[in-house]
Amino acid sequence: MTQNSKARLLLSDLQQDQKATVKTCVANGVLKQKLLNMGIIPGAEILMIRNAPLRDPIEIGIQNYFLTIRRSEAKLIRVEAL
Repeated sequence: MTQNSKARLLLSDLQQDQKATVKTCVANGVLKQKLLNMGIIPGAEILMIRNAPLRDPIEIGIQNYFLTIRRSEAKLIRVEAL
């Protein structure tokens, strides 16, 4: 798969056990800083662990730890599927 053919999507679109790389975060202000502080930075590899029963929140694996975020926050993070 070439660089151009890799799927670009939102973090909230990932399926269970799917891996992706963070490309950008389009959040603003305090929320953007919060996400960056939690390790959601460009180039970081993410593994979608699971969705809650009602699909919110979601659990991801990033930089050797598990993180739970709201689906609304995940929609602000653009990723590239691996």
